Formats: sequence, structure tokens, C-alpha cells
Amino acid sequence: MGNFKSRPNVSCADELKKKISESYSLFRSRAIEDLRPIEKDWTEIQLVCGKGEYNEVVELITEKNKHEKTDGGLTLLHIVGIYGGSRTLIKFLLEKGLKPDALSRRQFTALHLAAYRGDAECVQCLLESPDTDVNLAGNSGLTALHIAAMCGFQEIAEVLIDNGAKINMQDAVNFTPLHIACNFGNDKVVSLLVSHRADVNAAGGVGDRPLHLACSRGHLQVTKLLVEAPQQPAEVNVKDDEEHYPIHFCCKSGHLNVLSYLLDKQALPHVCNIYGDTPLHLACYSGKVEIVKHLISVTGCESLSKENIFSETPLHSACTSGRSLELIKYLLEHPNVNINYQGKDGHTALHSACYHGHIRVVQFLLECGADMNLVACAEMSGGVDKKEEQTPLMWAYEQGHDTIVTLLKHHKRPQDESACGDYSQPGGEGSYVSVPSPLGKLKSMTREKIDVLQLRSSLPRYFQLQITDLDFQEPIGSGSFGKVYKGKYLGKTVAIKRYRASSFGCKSDVDMFCREVAILSKLNSSYVISFVGASLDDPSNFAIVTQFVAGGSLFSILHEQKRVIDLQSKLTVATDVAKGMAYLHNLPQPIIHRDLNSHNILLDENGHAVVADFGESRFLLSEEDNMTKQPGNLRWMAPEIFTQCTKYSIKADVFSFSLCIWELLSGELPFAHLKPAAAAAEMAYHTTRPPIAVTFPKPIVALLQRCWNASADDRPEFKEIVPILEECKQSQVAALLNNSTVPSLKEEEEGEEDGQTSPPIAGNVMALRTHWEQEASKNSSVPIDELRRRLQFPQVDKNGYVSDPLSTLGISVTIEQTKKLLESAINQSQS
Repeated sequence: MGNFKSRPNVSCADELKKKISESYSLFRSRAIEDLRPIEKDWTEIQLVCGKGEYNEVVELITEKNKHEKTDGGLTLLHIVGIYGGSRTLIKFLLEKGLKPDALSRRQFTALHLAAYRGDAECVQCLLESPDTDVNLAGNSGLTALHIAAMCGFQEIAEVLIDNGAKINMQDAVNFTPLHIACNFGNDKVVSLLVSHRADVNAAGGVGDRPLHLACSRGHLQVTKLLVEAPQQPAEVNVKDDEEHYPIHFCCKSGHLNVLSYLLDKQALPHVCNIYGDTPLHLACYSGKVEIVKHLISVTGCESLSKENIFSETPLHSACTSGRSLELIKYLLEHPNVNINYQGKDGHTALHSACYHGHIRVVQFLLECGADMNLVACAEMSGGVDKKEEQTPLMWAYEQGHDTIVTLLKHHKRPQDESACGDYSQPGGEGSYVSVPSPLGKLKSMTREKIDVLQLRSSLPRYFQLQITDLDFQEPIGSGSFGKVYKGKYLGKTVAIKRYRASSFGCKSDVDMFCREVAILSKLNSSYVISFVGASLDDPSNFAIVTQFVAGGSLFSILHEQKRVIDLQSKLTVATDVAKGMAYLHNLPQPIIHRDLNSHNILLDENGHAVVADFGESRFLLSEEDNMTKQPGNLRWMAPEIFTQCTKYSIKADVFSFSLCIWELLSGELPFAHLKPAAAAAEMAYHTTRPPIAVTFPKPIVALLQRCWNASADDRPEFKEIVPILEECKQSQVAALLNNSTVPSLKEEEEGEEDGQTSPPIAGNVMALRTHWEQEASKNSSVPIDELRRRLQFPQVDKNGYVSDPLSTLGISVTIEQTKKLLESAINQSQS
């Protein structure tokens, strides 16, 4: 029997489909980026190819320039295809030896882009070349046929099939072109693929068939094409890996027309998935009233009494979702539906509504006669043989739903006039149901309350503070837990992390609070946040007090204040963070942070950094410990955590650290153009990493590549990272590149007027900058004064980030030029 309280909100199939949807959205955005190239940096031959000028291309093309590529990796053939060039021009370029299978930086061939554009003529012309591989997989493992199926281009799909496209080839998530056409509802392409004997029962990444996708999306015509396929009809009752039938998906999504069709085709109406959910359960969880009515009217009431593994009937399910009072009313009209029915674990529909905080549902159930004194049996922390009985009120109390607790305490029924609860006074009005006392009776004590009591007994007294001793000042941050304030304690400025008043009833918040206090109390390093104490006495006043770090978070400095940080300071921050993480990882009982990102790196007024926020951290008992899935911020998350692995190590922190270093050096968010989940998916499933700039020191580049290695075992430990950073920080190249040693133009002019000479290092840096300006003036029409102004006041891009100082010169500087200039400056300093 499953535990109702641990029921996942979505199934594994739902999670995968969400990631697949994000993957296809990312695919589309990348294709559009390739189809909208930036022309300002193009060469002359690239520009005339874009215009489709055949005669000019013939005149300009040479053996040297015919293989030129744009910054995005687009060849001349890509460019002609993007702009719909003539067949004559495409054939000419193919005859000149251009490879049609060359991939752009975003993993597209000219054939992929032509198929995405719907340019049938260009596709046909490219396929006439014997060098064109019609089945070449590009971005996300998609072939040209997959792309045509996604976009609904029947003519192009037919041309591709006629030229040898494999009709059942699978992409990165094991989807065939038929899967994709069904998902996007392109019935003409589906009809074409079915007529060419595509496998209508091919299994995707979690065993999902094309019919599952069509029913989930509500594509009736596509569903009919699959079920009525003449050669090989789709199985109406086929199951995926979680034993979902197509009828499960259409009921969950609320597609009445598809449901009627499936039932006419002998779909089984009362089948269960591995969670014990019937189609009626899923319709109730989703609040689909019309689906429920149709199912019961056509197939009978058999499913009304079925429980899933979480001890929930359809009535429980409707109350769990709380989406429709009309649905709950309809279910209660049936004579075989009992409002007080208790599942195998004893919980009623009222328990479900209370647990999820649906106050309108709770009110309605009470008015309909729901018994608030019935109890569910929950396992206590002492072992499987120990049970505690919990009323609906206790479930609401546990989850912090104060309004429901109040409603239940004061709800009065006529038959209960003589009843007297724990809070009622003789002869007065009060509660008519047993409720837990504010301190929590042993009988109703939850595991979270036990954790708090254990923390109180183990935490040294000097760490246990009174909330009245804290002087709260202005708020400086907030989160799902509550707010962070600047404040005073015993005359010292501190940071106070104040938890919400309802946190005592919320398991995740209490876990985080207890774990963070337990960890902070064990730490003693100048590179991690210092613990002052915690307020533990009153659940409504939970608070964690730490040192106040005046500089704020690295995230705020980089992306909100948009401050320019010189390289030497960046390396100081990186080194401090590495030392802090090395300290955590090498304690007798190691600590894995699990949420290392720029929000949790704080800087003091001297530019030194400390690691903070240990709410997601935990003590690591062994390398084989089972870990929580996906803790922390997705944008900085290690691939092994994002992919649902529950056995990961301290090397996950190393990956997050590498993204922080990249962010520090570049001044930009990792994958800023993507949402956090899409960024994590890109790193995990496509092994994509942020781009390396020319200005990054070489030792740091090598370190980054090791730290964000896809294999956790191949990443270095922090005790190895620290000396690398310290050596880089102390190197002369780092000192030369350090912007803080470059005097402003005003300071230089004042120094010259006063007859002062610059210190040796400043003089060499000035010489280096002058050399840069001379090189720039040779290759740019920008006046020298304007170049100096750009160096002194870097530009800000459209996203509000400070641009690379070198890019503000408006010139292209090669690595070899950089090397020569640095060597020149070093030689001058030595002489």
C-alpha cells in the first residue's frame, strides 16, 4: 500500500513528456536562430549567397573562400538554403565541392533547415546530391523526416521517404516521425506515414506509443487513422511502461470525443495503471466533470469503489485535486458513494481535502455530513509497527492550513451539541473535535515535531536564542521559507532568516530548518557563513541568525547592480569559495551543499567571499547514500542530479562551482536565454556547456573543462582546485590583466601634471593599453579618443550585462595577437 502523503504530483511519464516538450521548444528556438543569422559580420561571398546572386557568386567564389563559415557554423550552402536560393545556385555550390551534410554549430544541416522552412524545392535539390545523407541525425537526434513530421509538411515528408528516409528511425527520446506527427496533430503526415507502413505500435522513451500521444493531445482524426490503419492497426488497449492505456490519457486531459471513440472501439474502461488509477481516477484528479459523467453513464459504477495504491477512490481523488465542487456533488449523488468511506489506511475524502488545503471543499463536505472524527493510520518514525491515528484536523494542522484548522475547530453539528473537545470550556462554545495542543501531544506528534525537539536537546544552549533579543531592521531577501532581515543581536549586526508562521506544519520547511541549524552549528571556517544561533522555542518564531555580510550576494553584484569586477578580484572570490567547499567536503563527516550558486555566495566589503545557505545541504554518511531528487537551483544543477539520480556524490558541488566560475568571469547567467529547467536539460541531455571566452585565463579554462565533465568521477576535488586558483591568482599574467591596476585617464593626466611617475606595474599596464589602442586604430574607423572612452566605460548590452571590454573596441583580436601583446608587456617589465 502506498503512502497518500508521499503521492507524486505527476507520474514519471508526465515528467518525461514535460522534458520532451521543453526539448522540442528548444529545438525550434535553435532552428529559428540558424534561420535568422546575424549578417553584419558576414564576408562578401556570404552576403551574395544570401542574396541568391548566381552570377556574383560565380565571380567571387574561390578555393579559399568556398569553405568559409559564419560564427554560427553556417556554410555557403546553409546560407543559400536559408534564403531560398535557386536550384541552379545550390547545384553550383554542390559541384564546387561543398558538403551538404556539414552541421552548423547548432547541429543542423542545410537539409534540416530547408525541411524546417518547408522549402520542398530546396529539399529536392539537396537530395539529388549523392553526398546527402537523408537519415543524418542533427539536433536532438532529429532527422529531416522528423522535422517535416513536426511541422506538418506532407509534401516534403513524401519527398524524403521517396529518397530513402528511414520511416521508423528514432530520435534522442526514441520517438519515430509518427510519434512526432501524432503529438503535434499533423493528420496528413500521419496518413502518409501509416500508408508507408510506419510502425504504429513503436515504443517511445517510456513505452509510449503514437496512440498514447494522440489521445493525450485530443487529436481525434489522428486517433482514427492509427486505430483504423489498414495494414497494421494500433492496439486500443496498449500499455506504456507505467501501464497507462490510451484511455487513461484522454480522460486525464479531458477529451470527450476521443473517449467516446475509444469506448466504441472496445477500450477497457476500468483498467488500472501501476498506481492503481482507473481512467475515472485520473479524470477526477484533473477535475474533468464531463468525462466523469460520460464514463459512469456508459460504463457503469464499477470504478467508483476502486481504490488506488494510495487508498483513494474517485471521490478521494476529486477532493485531493479540489478543482470542481460540481464533480464532488455529482459523485455523492450515487448511492454506492459514501462520503465517510475510509480507504485502506483509514483516510476519508475530508482528510484529502484538508491535507491539500481546499477550504471550499472542506466546507462543502462538512455541510454534507462528513465525519471529522474518523481517523487515518500513519506510520510513526519509530518503526513500521508503530501507528498513530490522525483526524482530518491533524492533517490540516500538519500542512499549516490555519483557516481549515479554525473551520474544523468551530464547526458545530446539531447531533454533536453535547460533544466537548480539547479546547472547549464547560458550558461554553468551543471545538467539537479532538485537536492537538499548541505544544503537541505525544499522541498527535508528527515526525517534524520530533525533529524539532531533538534539535532543541542537541543544540548547545549558547546557540539557542530568544526572538525577543533580536532587533529586526529592513528586509534584505526572501524565499519560499519566509524573509531574511538585517538586524541586531547583542549590539552586533546580523542576518536573521525568519521562517513563516505556518512552517511548523510544513514538512519540507521544517526539514530544511532543522537540517540547516544542525549543519551551521558544526561549522567553523572563515570561508563559510558564521552561525550566531537560532530561535527554536515557538514554531511561529523559528529563525536562524548568522553573520551579516555587507557586500550582498554575487548574483546581486553581477546581475542587479551590474558592477564590473576586475580579474584579480574574481580570482579572489573563486579561491575563497573553493576553500569553503574544500572545508565542507573534508570534514570528518563531509557536508554536500547541493545548492551552490551565485545567490548563495556572499561578498564582504573587502571583496572576500563566504559560502552561505545550507537549507538544501546534508551530512554525507557514505558515497552510496540515497539522496533527495533535484534539490537546489536548476540553472546550476549537476547533470546526475537533474536526471533523477538518487546516488550522487560531493562531485555534484564541483559541477555547480564550475558554472559559478564561468558566471563570475563572463558576468552573465549560464544559459541566460533559457529557463532554468531547459538549461539543466541542455547540460544533462545534450552535454552542452557555456561558451569559453578568449579573455578567460588558460589555467581557468582547463579547470572549467575538468569541473563540468559529464562524468562525476573525472571531476577534481576542491582540495585540488584551490592550489590551481591560487597559482593563477598570483601569476603575472593575471596581474597584467587585472583592471584594478589600470589607472583611470583622469588619474594618469593628474599624475603627469604633478610630475609623478607610475609604479612599475602600472607603467607596464599603461604601455600595454597604449599598444592595444594602436592596434585598434589600425583596424577600426573609431577615433582613438572614442576607443579610450569605451575602455574606461564598458558598454551594457540589451540584457543589462556589461559587455566584454575587448568587444567594446569594435575590432577582432586573435589569440595570437593577445599572446604577443602580453609577452611584450612582460618583457618590458623584466627590462
